[in-house]
Amino acid sequence: MAENKKSDRLIQILSVLKNNDVVHGISPAKLRKVLEELGPTFVKFGQIMSMRADLIPESYCEELSRLRSEVMPMDFEEVKGIIKAEYGIDSIKEVFYYIEPKPLGSASIAQVHKAVLKDGTSVVVKVQRSGIRQKMYNDIVILKKAILLLKLKPSLGNPEDYVTILEELWSAAKQEMDFLIEASYLEEFRKLNADINYVYCPKVDKNLTTSHVLVMENITGVPITEKEKLEKLGYDSKEIASKLAKNYSKQILDDGFFHADPHPGNLFVCDEKIVWLDFGMMGRLTARDKKLIINSVRAISENDIYQLKNIVLSMGVVRQKVNHAQLYEDIEQVVNKYSSMDFASINLGNAVMEINNVAVRHNIGIPKGFAMLARGIITIESVLAELNPDINFIEIISMHLLEEDIDWKKEFQKVVFSSVGAIKRGIDLPKYVSDILEMTAKGQIKLNLDFIGSEQPLSGIDKMIDKLVVSIICAGLLIGSSLICTTDMSGRLFGIPALGVIGFSLSMVLGVWLVYEIIRHKNK
Repeated sequence: MAENKKSDRLIQILSVLKNNDVVHGISPAKLRKVLEELGPTFVKFGQIMSMRADLIPESYCEELSRLRSEVMPMDFEEVKGIIKAEYGIDSIKEVFYYIEPKPLGSASIAQVHKAVLKDGTSVVVKVQRSGIRQKMYNDIVILKKAILLLKLKPSLGNPEDYVTILEELWSAAKQEMDFLIEASYLEEFRKLNADINYVYCPKVDKNLTTSHVLVMENITGVPITEKEKLEKLGYDSKEIASKLAKNYSKQILDDGFFHADPHPGNLFVCDEKIVWLDFGMMGRLTARDKKLIINSVRAISENDIYQLKNIVLSMGVVRQKVNHAQLYEDIEQVVNKYSSMDFASINLGNAVMEINNVAVRHNIGIPKGFAMLARGIITIESVLAELNPDINFIEIISMHLLEEDIDWKKEFQKVVFSSVGAIKRGIDLPKYVSDILEMTAKGQIKLNLDFIGSEQPLSGIDKMIDKLVVSIICAGLLIGSSLICTTDMSGRLFGIPALGVIGFSLSMVLGVWLVYEIIRHKNK
């Protein structure tokens, strides 16, 4: 049955491709149209691709960023059926006094309806689309196969990069499709921001929330980017932008728990509070991650290529040998681009994304939190720019860092120790120079070089050293066993100490293995 559905879906995909005549080329606008027609999975894939300028041309990135997130809503009868099946009831009237048939919004995974509980409480009900998990899974399987079969142009990158993006998409989608996870995110966000009087998020009705239905407080407000409405109500858009930027800085730098999809549809203003909605995608950063982000910003502003290179190497897992010369050159390009700018004019989201892209090109696995952070910052910067074109997020983050409590005693100790170390190194410098000149004259200078592509010779040396170590162990066993045999040690075999017999036996086994390896190597 599942295979039939996959076949039907494949026929549908091929039909869309045929109708859009992709055989004769695909422009950025045509690609966007095709993805929208193919449905939720493809739209989400396109949205992620819009932020990967390292893989596709900029014109395609710009066009894909316009992909619509709204999709055709479910029929209300289907919505009621899902609710009844989830609660195990015969009628929705058993739980809700009323549910508005027309949805407030309809996205790829779920749609939201206004409702009133039997006790009169006004709520919103988020209902997951029927069978969406299997549909998305089937689409991703088809996409993976298509990407691996297609021969992409070299300019479009390695197919494995696209497969990695699909895996990231599926991982994020699985989280979004479990509303109990989203409910826990809402509660965590609420606790972390409880002391901030201008930030709010809906309360969750835990008794009515399940994996596929989320019931939460109904908040009526004004979308954050509707400046005219806000101004009529007496709000100042610049003040809202400043507070939003400060709160997002706190989420990143203090909490390490941030909203990964802060687009205008997820931000409202109500009762002088910024209301955050839709917690399906949240990012996390460790203390180490936060430190790396701060140091990255500083390295860019100080034109410190070497420091930024070390940060990139520290960001993730190095999957294969790194071409350090090329990595240095790529980072230099990023640094040169931003060092020529005024610090206040740097777009932090783009800078973080470019650093991520450099890492990906050099096969350095980036933690999920970094990729989500880059997308989140790019999105929040566009919202801020709409509210106040003069605001700059990197300046807000810098101010946030300065406002943090500093342990001045520790900072003073660091300065003292650094100064003493620098003075000592300065005093010792003539001695080091003298030593180098003397060693050069005697021919004792040794140079450590990193030869790109020298893995095979180095592995040969490793094997040679291994055999040398085995030879030394073998000789040690022989000598040690011989000495043991001259003693009166109790516990004997064949008239000699048992420990000596064991040593001779091990030595013989290692010796035979060593001779075999040498002969085998010579016969190659």
